[in-house]
Amino acid sequence: MFHEENCPFCHTDKDKDQNIIFENETCYFLQHNKEQDVLEGCGVIVPKKHHANAFELTKEEWNDTYELLQSPKGYLEQEFSPDGYTLGWKVGEVSNQFIFHSRFYVIPRYDDEPLAGKGVRYWLKHPENKRIKE
Repeated sequence: MFHEENCPFCHTDKDKDQNIIFENETCYFLQHNKEQDVLEGCGVIVPKKHHANAFELTKEEWNDTYELLQSPKGYLEQEFSPDGYTLGWKVGEVSNQFIFHSRFYVIPRYDDEPLAGKGVRYWLKHPENKRIKE
């Protein structure tokens, strides 16, 4: 299995705050203790093999990501009772990816959040985000 030496997702055991909650043959569902303050219940599905982005995943890893997504959903429903979810991938620095190991975000959302009802497109659609073409 290919791993990057300094990648925190290739070496999950090096961070005492990173927890493997579920896993299957090719992927982990991880939760990080320091991310639970604002994004309660959030986690990521990470392929065990290092891939810089989602476009590099094998068909097996895509299928295992889908399969693994079902376990966190049940767990999150029982533990946190979210009202919805934001799910997704980041690819490249322009999308705010700064650790270049592919991961699928699982972010529970709650009706009582100050930004409830606002998702990824809320920020992307702001007029100040419009590209200026010369």
